[in-house]
Amino acid sequence: MNTYAKKIGWKAASVLVCIGVIYLWQLVADAQFIPRVFLPGPNATWAALLKGMHSGRLSGLFTATAERMIYGWLLASLVGIAIGAIIGMSRTLRAYVEPSLEAIRPLPASAIIPIAIALTGLGDTTVYSVICFGALWPMLLSTVQGFSAVEPTRYEFARSIGMSRTATVLKIALPSSMPDLLAGLKLSLTVALILTVVVEMLTGQQGLGTWILFAGRAYHAPDLFAGIILLGVLGYASTLVFAMLERYMLRWRQRPE
Repeated sequence: MNTYAKKIGWKAASVLVCIGVIYLWQLVADAQFIPRVFLPGPNATWAALLKGMHSGRLSGLFTATAERMIYGWLLASLVGIAIGAIIGMSRTLRAYVEPSLEAIRPLPASAIIPIAIALTGLGDTTVYSVICFGALWPMLLSTVQGFSAVEPTRYEFARSIGMSRTATVLKIALPSSMPDLLAGLKLSLTVALILTVVVEMLTGQQGLGTWILFAGRAYHAPDLFAGIILLGVLGYASTLVFAMLERYMLRWRQRPE
């Protein structure tokens, strides 16, 4: 069986699994093992999703959450790559700051929400600060790992031909560390989505997080599940786009068949 046929087979299998899950969901909802107020069927959820999208409310909340996730992720990525490159290329600096980074990294981003609210109020500044803080660490540590793993002989060659510091980063360090950078970007994007929803719930900023929270408090299970499905769509779409970016950036690598 060739590679193309295998891909088609796996895609067909994934579609069948998805259909099976939806069918099982409908069976459980019809049997009412769990009250409908807590577990609506796919039909009720789909109706709530369509109603929210047609009214424009859910689509607006989806856009707001997606924008916060993307902007927070981009900010965290830029800061993480810049700082990580500096640390990764200096063995001395790395020896000084790595213990501090490892000590701060496990701190949950949600723990700084009260501090952010006290400093900036209940606004988008707080949202982006928390998202950036949480999504920063995967990107920063991956960048440090990638840049520090570059073979020293490459840096020595760059110095021997008089290559500037900027050219060394762009032409040697950055391409060599690209796999680590992409891994950090991917993980950072996932963290950004999670934190976006959490911060929306805690600060009351309009988005899918507040939609899910208020629907749960009001026992509107179809609306709650509709919001969760849209979050799944946002996460899946982000994964697909990033997978295409990863294939393009690493197109020079030989992938085993």
